[in-house]
Amino acid sequence: MMIVSVNPATGAELARHRPQSVEEVEAALAACAEAQAAWRVRDITERTALLRETARVLREGRETYAALITAEMGKPITEARAEIDKCVWVCDHYADQAPAYLADRPVASDAAESAVVYDPLGVVLAVMPWNYPFWQFFRFAAPALAAGNGTLLKHANTVPQCALAVEEVVRKAGAPDGLCRTLLVEVDRVAGLIADPRVAAVTLTGSTEVGAIVAAQAAAQLKKQVLELGGSDPFVVLADADIPAAAETAVRARFVNNGQSCVNAKRFIVEESVADAFAAAFTAAAAALTVGDPTQEETRVGPLARSGLRDTLHDQVTRTIAAGAEVLLGGEVPDGPGYFYPPTVLDHVTPGMAAFDEETFGPVAALTRVADAEKAVALANRTEYGLGAALWTGDPDRARRLVRVLDAGAVFVNGMVASDPRLPFGGIKKSGYGRELGAEGIREFTNTKTVWIGPAS
Repeated sequence: MMIVSVNPATGAELARHRPQSVEEVEAALAACAEAQAAWRVRDITERTALLRETARVLREGRETYAALITAEMGKPITEARAEIDKCVWVCDHYADQAPAYLADRPVASDAAESAVVYDPLGVVLAVMPWNYPFWQFFRFAAPALAAGNGTLLKHANTVPQCALAVEEVVRKAGAPDGLCRTLLVEVDRVAGLIADPRVAAVTLTGSTEVGAIVAAQAAAQLKKQVLELGGSDPFVVLADADIPAAAETAVRARFVNNGQSCVNAKRFIVEESVADAFAAAFTAAAAALTVGDPTQEETRVGPLARSGLRDTLHDQVTRTIAAGAEVLLGGEVPDGPGYFYPPTVLDHVTPGMAAFDEETFGPVAALTRVADAEKAVALANRTEYGLGAALWTGDPDRARRLVRVLDAGAVFVNGMVASDPRLPFGGIKKSGYGRELGAEGIREFTNTKTVWIGPAS
């Protein structure tokens, strides 16, 4: 079976790739393990120099790589360029900060020299999704490489050209041969990769269902995992919030990346006294978004990545309407080529409805009205997920109290949830565990080693 790349805006085939053979995968594993053994003892300044060169290659190839992202997964071209820019940022950040993040930490000890040091684990297998085909890889790879690890990428098979391109970027930057390899294989071969003794750890970004499978496979081998999984992020708007600003930000938070992000705001929980004003402003702004060809500069919402994703999303919308929700905008599958779905706003969504209980991966917003802040927080936490949450209020003291009781890996007050190389990123509950980015992220794939050196006899 071939690995086929399809343009989701047209349904046209872009390219076909033959899955790599057992022998080719074995050669890649061997080369990565050998390269990593040498890489781990290279000075940190040499490892960070690779990141600086990687950032340069990305900057120089920005237009080419952005066009490839748009072609394979349908992201508007302006957002594809922003994705490349963010990859540059994460490489530059770890080039600057990795020495401090990984510095030995002396510990006072009687009559001995003691310290905590951070050694690389080895080769890390990255199982990555299609929705941010460059960012998801570099968000993991920049800190992993700086720490002295090697990387094997098993990307989503809908973005094989992006998968090969990220390997090319690191190779152009001067990485040792084999240190970063892309594997074009079917998903049924992932278990064998995890079991291979040359693979030390696994990181996965994807659905909760797939995360559970990969976690079980890695746990059976007693191998470290970092899982960044699904989300149904709440966007809580209290009565004292700046409603125009909240609505404007809410539209970006929901519809960026065609609504296909784990940290998109999905459930908009609004105090009743301001719900009409928020719903009107939000719906008007959503209706003004330009939907269409993602290669055009003015487009703000492109197609979903696959036809099956659109089918699932429309089924969730249909079930939510049947359960009593009101359609303020959209909700119908358009005619024509490609996998487009219009920006859709559903009001009076309540727990028990599909758009509240399930992760909606596409341009659909669910508005829920509540009596007060206490009820808002309770409904925000009423989900099996716990990735991000946004809270809008004009009272800083109340914000400081409420952020401590919102169940999420990140809470943003008067802003939209976003990843940042300087800050740890990850979730709780069925949104996964472990952290990427920041100091915590670079240390996930290290051995936090205690060193105790007593006096010579």
